[in-house]
Amino acid sequence: MAEFNHLVLVKFKDDVVVDDVLQGLEKLVSEMDTVKGQDKESPDVLRQGFTHSFLMTFGSKEDFAAFAAHPNHLQFSTTFSAVIDKAILLDFPAKTVKPAA
Repeated sequence: MAEFNHLVLVKFKDDVVVDDVLQGLEKLVSEMDTVKGQDKESPDVLRQGFTHSFLMTFGSKEDFAAFAAHPNHLQFSTTFSAVIDKAILLDFPAKTVKPAA
């Protein structure tokens, strides 16, 4: 079964305390067994006003669906949505283009 990724690019509203939001996201991820990994460090490649990126990796599309429907995620999403100015969300299967040598 292929891994599945959830990528979120955001620009937070100007008056937002971003560290508080990031702590909430870290808490959410730590509570969810379906999240295999999280990466939020890529400031050098961000453009067009987006200030943060979050990549979550799941073992499968089904694991992502369970995460997306989980009450903790739904609660966090409500809070998260209120503090962002704009966002792009991409959900996609992980594909290896070049096999490991």
